[in-house]
Amino acid sequence: MFGFFESEETKRLKSHITNLGALARIDGHLDPSEVNFIVAIGKKHGMKASEVKDLISSVKNVDPQLPTNDSERFDQIYDLVEMMLADGIVDENEMNFCINMAAKLGFKKSIVGVLVRKISMGVKDGQTRDNIKREAQSFLN
Repeated sequence: MFGFFESEETKRLKSHITNLGALARIDGHLDPSEVNFIVAIGKKHGMKASEVKDLISSVKNVDPQLPTNDSERFDQIYDLVEMMLADGIVDENEMNFCINMAAKLGFKKSIVGVLVRKISMGVKDGQTRDNIKREAQSFLN
């Protein structure tokens, strides 16, 4: 009801949280570690845990608010990949979802698979987000 009065930034954040919720549910169940991860992302951006849980419990068709620049696009796909890795099991459907979301976020289809795998390997290897982002810039341009 009050969505009309939300800022564009709030709409983008809610869309991002909804995308994370969709990823968490794609393997057929919602793992508590995935919920905790999504709640942590929401809290980091000023949302209450209850707001985040409401969004992910009622994942519905929402027009996504796409990021306006490469840095924001990278941050969103990074969060999606980190979400995919949160439960310690990388399901093929989750990987495909991340790849499809990267394409929807505006990355070239020819590099989305490489991007998702590069982020995934960087996270697993303990690299920082900034290091992974810097390395990804070389093939994003």
